[in-house]
Amino acid sequence: MSDTSTVLITGASSGIGATYADRFARRGYDLVLVARDKARLTALADRLRSEMGVTIDVLPADLTVEADLLRVEARLREDARIGVLVNNAGAAGHGGFLDQDPAAAAALVALNVTAPTRLASAVAPRFVQAGSGCIVNIGSVVGLAPEFGMAVYGATKSYVLFLSQGLQRELGPKGVYVQAVLPAATRTEIWERSGRDVNALQGVMEVGELVDAALQGFDRHEDVTIPPLPDAGLWQAFEAARITMVPNFAQSHAAERYRASA
Repeated sequence: MSDTSTVLITGASSGIGATYADRFARRGYDLVLVARDKARLTALADRLRSEMGVTIDVLPADLTVEADLLRVEARLREDARIGVLVNNAGAAGHGGFLDQDPAAAAALVALNVTAPTRLASAVAPRFVQAGSGCIVNIGSVVGLAPEFGMAVYGATKSYVLFLSQGLQRELGPKGVYVQAVLPAATRTEIWERSGRDVNALQGVMEVGELVDAALQGFDRHEDVTIPPLPDAGLWQAFEAARITMVPNFAQSHAAERYRASA
């Protein structure tokens, strides 16, 4: 955990991002809040300043717009006070793969994949130089479950998990902590924006409970935090099975089962 006092949160105007802002402000952190909706960001910032007495900067930005993304990257590179990046901004696609417009799918990839990658890339060199800093990437359990049928969205969240695990292995020894948070269905506006009725779903977690659990994982320095998973041993077994396969990938020949029979 960095002793730097400012947290930059993307997608901070509502839902998970706004709740992270509330919780970090309660912990005494200053904030930089990033989202498209300036009015909502300003209202949230005014409330948190009044209630918690912290310093909050509002940085309106659409992370699918190059100029806006460049401004947020510059802030991360240049503001040495920022010691925590929460890559929360994201969207979910509507319908199955055949129902999605290609341009909409590309925009989903830009927001869920390109933006968090570039923001992490902007801040990581400074964190490594300081020997401290934290990157929190909000993924989804959908990235582990193609059975859910959300092909493009799930693929973007699978990427977020892989990126987080790769960065933790690369940057962790240099003093940087990287956490992937994998929510399941959470009561946020993402459902309405993607054309779904959240009230028709089962097992929907309230956003405050989700973020509080994620922050417990953050405090414990978990590499991967899955708030809805009752048995941590299931994730550990999943990881153990994956790691067991890895040494078997380095083979000079195809596995016996793929060789033509004599």
